[in-house]
Amino acid sequence: MVRLAADANVLLAAVLGGRARLVLQHPKIREVLSAEATLAEVQEYALILARKKRLSIDLVLLAVASFPVTIVRRETYANSISEAKRRIGRRDPDDVEILALALHFQIPLWSNDKDFEDATAEWYTTEDLLRKLGMLGKR
Repeated sequence: MVRLAADANVLLAAVLGGRARLVLQHPKIREVLSAEATLAEVQEYALILARKKRLSIDLVLLAVASFPVTIVRRETYANSISEAKRRIGRRDPDDVEILALALHFQIPLWSNDKDFEDATAEWYTTEDLLRKLGMLGKR
């Protein structure tokens, strides 16, 4: 069973019915965590996506709220923020919170954001996870 820290981009992909939804629903995924700041980012972009795709804003927000994702308060992982800033703060300050959460719980990060390549943390894209879960063929 796997625990993951989910970034905003994979959660947004799941809202739109992308392959990220397959990861969220997979029985080997025990728990998906995300940061409060990440949830705020998802909600902000969900509204933009709803308008762009001409979807009901209420339905999009309901889809976000229905995800099997545990939102973790900042004070829980606050001790890991300085290390996360050191690893990724210059490259993308918006990624500090989710990296800090992953570092705190010592769990892999799930993101399609290439900024994590140099963060020296265990990191998987949706494609990587689907392959690892046996839902895609090997490369």
